[in-house]
Amino acid sequence: MPKPAVDQSDVMIPMSDGARVAVRIYRPEGPGPFPTLFAASPYRYDNDDVPPSMIFYWHETGPIDFYVERGYAYVHLDVRGTGKSEGEYGFFSRRERRDLYEVIEWIAAQPWSSGKIGGIGQSYYAAAQWCMAAERPQHLTCVAPFDGHIDFYNGWFYQGGIQSQFASVWWNGSVRLANRFPANGSGPRIIEYDLIADLMRHPIRDDYWEERTIVDQLSQVDIPVYSIGIYVKRDIHLDGNIIGYNTVRGPKKLRLLSTPTLPQALAAFASTAMHEEVLLPFYDCYLKGTRNEYLDRPNVEFDLCGSSATLTSTTWPPVGVEYKEFFLGSGPTGSVTSMNDGTLQDEVDLGVATDQSTEYSYPDSQWAIGPVAHSARGPDLLKRMVTFASAAFGQDIILAGWGELVLFVSSTRDDANFIVKLSEQFEQPADDRAKGIQPQSILISKGWLRASQRAIDEARSVKGGPVHFHTKRSQLVPGQVVELRIPLTATAYKVRSGSRVRIDISCADSTVTDLQFSHAFTPDMVGKDTIHHGPTHPSRLILPTLRT
Repeated sequence: MPKPAVDQSDVMIPMSDGARVAVRIYRPEGPGPFPTLFAASPYRYDNDDVPPSMIFYWHETGPIDFYVERGYAYVHLDVRGTGKSEGEYGFFSRRERRDLYEVIEWIAAQPWSSGKIGGIGQSYYAAAQWCMAAERPQHLTCVAPFDGHIDFYNGWFYQGGIQSQFASVWWNGSVRLANRFPANGSGPRIIEYDLIADLMRHPIRDDYWEERTIVDQLSQVDIPVYSIGIYVKRDIHLDGNIIGYNTVRGPKKLRLLSTPTLPQALAAFASTAMHEEVLLPFYDCYLKGTRNEYLDRPNVEFDLCGSSATLTSTTWPPVGVEYKEFFLGSGPTGSVTSMNDGTLQDEVDLGVATDQSTEYSYPDSQWAIGPVAHSARGPDLLKRMVTFASAAFGQDIILAGWGELVLFVSSTRDDANFIVKLSEQFEQPADDRAKGIQPQSILISKGWLRASQRAIDEARSVKGGPVHFHTKRSQLVPGQVVELRIPLTATAYKVRSGSRVRIDISCADSTVTDLQFSHAFTPDMVGKDTIHHGPTHPSRLILPTLRT
C-alpha cells in the first residue's frame, strides 16, 4: 500500500477525565488546511498496514491512501483501553462516546485541519460514526456509516433477547487477538477485561444497555448522513443502518447493497472502486463543498436481490408497499422433507372445525450440529426443522421492507426461543423430489424472539415491524397459549414465478448455516413447543409486497 506523505503514529490526546487516547494521523504534504476523515475502533491502528484481505474481518478502515491522495487527512483512533490508548474499554459506553466528541474537536483545532470532519469506516467503525453523530460535536460535518448498527443490545449480543455467539467470537477472536499480535509488533497488548461476562450479566435492557442507547440522541442529528447497509449483514448491522436513516433529521440518503457474502462485503469496502463511485462524492460534497452528482441521487436506493435491478424510493419501507398475509396450515405441500411440511395459505383454513397444531421436542435426537441432521448426502438443513411453505407462485412477487411472523405458541417450559428463516424455495425436478433430495433455496430474511420478552413497544413499532421492549421477562405458563410477533429483518427481494416462500422455525440454529452468528443452546433447553394455527389462533406470515 502506498505510504501517505505524512504518517504520525502514537499521537496522544488528553481527554477531559485525564486519560490519553492514541491516534495515527495520515495527511498530504503541506500545511493544508485539509478536511479530515475520522475512524475509531478497538482494532488498533498498528494493524492499518496489513494488506486488504478477507481473512482480517476487522480491517474496515477503507483505502486510507486513496483519500490522502485526494487531499484528505485521515485520523485513526484506538478507542480507550485498546491499542496505545489509556483507560478501560467500554463497549460504546458514555465515556467512549465522549472521547469521540473530544477527539473531533481536537482535530478541528490543529493547524493542518480545515475544521470540517467526516466519519468513515465499516462495522464497528460505522457504529462509532452513529455514536459520533449522537454526541453532536460542533465540527463533525457529516457521517457515512457503512454497515453499522445503532442498537447494541439487539445487534451485537441479544437478537430478539436470545444470546448470540457472535460477541464471543468477535471479542476473543478479533479484538483481543488484533491487540495481542499487532502487525508491526509494536506494544502488544493483552486486554484483561472480560466483555462477554459483563454482557451476560445484563440479559435484558437494564441500566447497562440504557447507557448505550443512542436512538433518542440520533433524532436530534441534523448533519448530512449517508447510511449504507448490506442485506447479507442482516444478523448484526442491516436494520441499524435503516433505523438510523429513518431517525436522523438532517440531509440524508440510504443505500442498500446486495453484496452476496460476508467476505465480499469486506472486500467491497476495501476497494477503491466502491469509494470512488459511492463515498467520495458524498465526502467531496460536504467536506470540500464540491457540487456533484451525490446531491441528485434518490433519497433511497436499494438493490433488488434475486435480480440485477436497483430500485429507488423517497422512504423506507418503499412507497407502494402493501402487506400480504399467509396463514400457517398443516399441509403437506409435498415439496420438502421436514418435521411437518406445513403450508402457507392465502386464508385461514376454515375447513377445520378446531385449531390444529405443530409440535416439536428438543434437543432432537437427530440433531448433529444444532438443528442440522446428517444424511448420506451430507448435512440436511431441513429434515429436523419445522417448515411452512406457500404454493408455487404464478408470477414474480417483489418483497421490500420489514416482515413479521405472528405465532400462537405454548411450551412445556417457562420460556422458549424462536429462530425463524424466510427463504425462496425453487422449483425442483420431480425425480429429485422422489429421491428425497431437498429443494434448493436461498435466504431472504431472519427473525428471533425469546418468548418471555414478547412485550411490544407500540410507540416505536411500525407496520409490519414490531419492536420489543426487552426490559423484563414475563415467563410462560406451561401449556398456556401466547401470541408472539417476531420481526423479520429488512429485505428487498424478487421471488420468481414457479418458486415458493418458506418459513423455517426452530429453537436453535447452526454454525453450518449461520457461521459466527449462531445462538447459544443451553442445558436448560429441554422441552416441547407447540405452534397453534387455525380459526381461533391464526398464526400467519406478513410480508411487505411492492406493487410494480
